[in-house]
This record gives sequence, C-alpha cells and structure tokens, in this order.
Amino acid sequence: MDITVVGRNAEISSRLRDYVEEKTTKVEQLDPRVQRVEVEITHERNPRQADTAERAEITVVSKGPIIRAEASSSDRFAAFDIAMGKLTERLRRARDRKKDHHRYVVDVPGQAPAAAPAAAEEVVVPDTGDAPIEDTPSAPTQTGVAVESQLGDSPVIVRQKLHEAVPMTVDEALYQMEMVGHPFYLFIEKSTKQPCAVYHRHGWTYGVIRLDAQVL
Repeated sequence: MDITVVGRNAEISSRLRDYVEEKTTKVEQLDPRVQRVEVEITHERNPRQADTAERAEITVVSKGPIIRAEASSSDRFAAFDIAMGKLTERLRRARDRKKDHHRYVVDVPGQAPAAAPAAAEEVVVPDTGDAPIEDTPSAPTQTGVAVESQLGDSPVIVRQKLHEAVPMTVDEALYQMEMVGHPFYLFIEKSTKQPCAVYHRHGWTYGVIRLDAQVL
C-alpha cells in the first residue's frame, strides 16, 4: 500500500508525515485490497476562517469503490484525526455492505423506490495533484488534476476537476455518494446513458436529477 501526503498552501513537517503514515497503515485492516492512500492537507489563509483553517482530505484507492473523507479544524493534526474517524466508519460500512441490506427511498417521479445499492463497479479516480491557478476559467483536460481559475478581478476562485465516468445504476451511484461523503454524485446512468445526479434529501430519502440528453 502506497501512502502519499501532500500540502496545499501548507508545509508538511516530518512529524505530521510520520503521524499520518502511522495512522493510515490501519486502513489495510479494513480493506485488504487497498492500493494507495492519498492525504491532502490544505491551509486556508483567510484569517476569518481560523477555526477551520486546516483541512484534511483522505482518499482510499482500492479495487473496490473510491472512499474519501475530509474534515476541518484549527489544528491540522485534529483535522486529520476527524477525517480519519469518518474514513474508518465508511470503510467499515463498505466491508459490511455484503451483509447489510438497507433500503433507500429515491425521489424519482413515476418510478418505485430503489432498493439497496448493488455491488458497484470500480470507479478509478486518480488524484495526482493540482494545476496552478489560471487567469481565465478553462475546462481541465487531465484526469484527476484540479484546475483553479480566478473570475476576473474578483476574489472568487473556481476549482474544476475532470473525472472518469463509468456508467452505473442509480443504486450504485447512491453507494458511491455515501463512500465519498458528498451530498450529491454525478454519473452516467447505465441503461439510459443520461447524465444524472443523485442527492441527499433527508433521512434515507434521496433525489435524482436527469438531463434530457444522452452520452454517446
């Protein structure tokens, strides 16, 4: 298992690197198929965000689905510990998923509620680093590398990242969304070839948004 630790606006000390590597070695106990663990530490320079200035994002790339967790704190060690706790819980859920059979209520007009997600196909999303901030918005061309651009003279920064898209079912998309810890998930629906997004509404209720188009 490879472990990489990178910083954005943050210098990674040897003490932090050793701490991260020691903690992340436990990932193999929950996912023996893990290939690599990527840890990104980001420092927010805005003094108004001092309480959440340190953000840790952990990504587990395995032969199964991508699993990710992130957290923020005033201390980067604490941010990493919080993110690691979330990641551990998601790894446990992924491990026990074959034995658990939760049911979901999916808000899709004209369709019956979807059952628990079936085993998801592997969606490999490499995360190799970020490109420098550009002066004008442009679509990224390299998979897994984020492109940041500033909108004119405003302080607004737009961060874009290109991901590989493997067609999947709604059930599989729900599972992927849970594993990365996001409130929504974009995907190509397997049977219709439509661009779709699943999103969390409340409780065990989810929604699906579809575009009236097909990906050829």
